[in-house]
Amino acid sequence: MALSQMQVFNEYIMPATIETLGQMIQKFNAASNGSIRLTTGGFDGDFLQESFFAGIHAAQRRVNRYAAQASAAPTDLTQLRFSAVKVAGGFGPIRFEPSQLTWLNKPTSEGIEVASRNFAEALLADQLNTAILALRAALGGQAALVQDNSATAGINQSGLNQSHAKFGDRSGNLVATILNGAAYHKLIGDNLTNAPQLFQAQNVRVVDILGKPMIVTDAPGLRVAGTPNKLYAMSLVEGAATVIDAGDVISNIETSNGQTRIETTMQVDYSFGLALKGFTWDETNGGKSPSDAALGTSTNWDKVVTDNKMMAGVMLIGDEAKA
Repeated sequence: MALSQMQVFNEYIMPATIETLGQMIQKFNAASNGSIRLTTGGFDGDFLQESFFAGIHAAQRRVNRYAAQASAAPTDLTQLRFSAVKVAGGFGPIRFEPSQLTWLNKPTSEGIEVASRNFAEALLADQLNTAILALRAALGGQAALVQDNSATAGINQSGLNQSHAKFGDRSGNLVATILNGAAYHKLIGDNLTNAPQLFQAQNVRVVDILGKPMIVTDAPGLRVAGTPNKLYAMSLVEGAATVIDAGDVISNIETSNGQTRIETTMQVDYSFGLALKGFTWDETNGGKSPSDAALGTSTNWDKVVTDNKMMAGVMLIGDEAKA
């Protein structure tokens, strides 16, 4: 009976996970203003390459209608390419005893629901955390997009405004700010002591700072330990990062003897693609199937557009211990 139950469990757990993940993705994309897009479009191969033509604004010149004719140097129309990279991950092996379900008379459907929801949440967390890590690395390599106040201040509204100013007249294109819980509460504290009361603390719109919704998550990439410990707040444009679920979740369940009770192990493999707006993955330096260390290395994300305002966004760095 236990073996039959495990077979049913394995047959339905992954389809349920994929369905649950799709529902969670839709909710996240809507809540984040599309700044980090999670998709289920599929991803073939090690890299996803797309080409586009560079803008022609560099070819603009002033013309004197009354001057004599003279030769003008041509500007070549150039085609650029950016690459998204496929990232691989896995869970397990996770060990449990199938007799636990039969002993407790737990129905198979309950196990499927619990396991699929947990796996979907874990997959979504990995995709989001990886995108944040890569964005911090890529933006960190572009000094013109970074407001580093860590020598004198923490994360505050003044610094956030300074970082938005990096986008100049296109700061309105920044649709959301992503930061961790500690940085978020620094902004709330900044708001509570704000004499002019630019943002009302008793109003739930305290989470809407500088007109941008706050995505609050304690992703590891938003805090770097050191001297000092640094917090990162990234204000992003729409489509700053795109995560493409490859749709290749593979699970395997094995039941074995040899212990006082029968044991079962479960293992899952999966992958997804990652693309950053304005950047291309350096296929030579970064390589295939990259580690977190490679994804978090600035030099593995090459700038592929000339205009900084066409990139993923801006970043504020603050000292965790300072206001």
